[in-house]
Amino acid sequence: MKTPKDKASLFVASTLFRGKNLIDKLKGKNMTTDAKAAPAGRIYSFTMKTIDGKDKPLSDYKGRALLVVNTASLCGFTPQYDSLEELHAKFKDKGLSILAFPANEFGKQEPGDNAEIKEFCRTRFSISFDLFGKIVVKGPGIHPLYRFLTTESGFPGEIGWNFAKFLVDRQGKVVARFGPEDDPAGKKVCGALEALL
Repeated sequence: MKTPKDKASLFVASTLFRGKNLIDKLKGKNMTTDAKAAPAGRIYSFTMKTIDGKDKPLSDYKGRALLVVNTASLCGFTPQYDSLEELHAKFKDKGLSILAFPANEFGKQEPGDNAEIKEFCRTRFSISFDLFGKIVVKGPGIHPLYRFLTTESGFPGEIGWNFAKFLVDRQGKVVARFGPEDDPAGKKVCGALEALL
């Protein structure tokens, strides 16, 4: 039988664990997979609009690893466009596709329309990876893709800021989540990518 002291210790340990998980979720850290994750391939059920307004089924990416990123043009993390382009150049022929989704939920740091975002990304960063139309990634009006990523992918928790990243394997299973501070070209993200490719 547990003594009051044992119960108090368990309560403190449980509270600390839940607190750490909450902090990790808010930061968008590479979190442990939730056992209730949707089956592999669910991401292929979505059709998105490209930055030019054309329909793009995500099923077109079957067999490729994906790095899904919510982006913004006026953020302190915006220079990560360079890192994403570096990653694209390094791994595109090995089976990686980068999918960038501009969003304006954090500090209103993506105020432009799709034409302005495209011009900014092409001229300022010369990006050649796939850029999609502006969407909502948090709160009212959240796009179904991001509702899936933040509730059913196995890495739950609201998007905390611009440049959060989800890594998807070749079978369409979300296998990792990285925070805005994780440089796409850094060891943490690259290491996870190389393990898939």
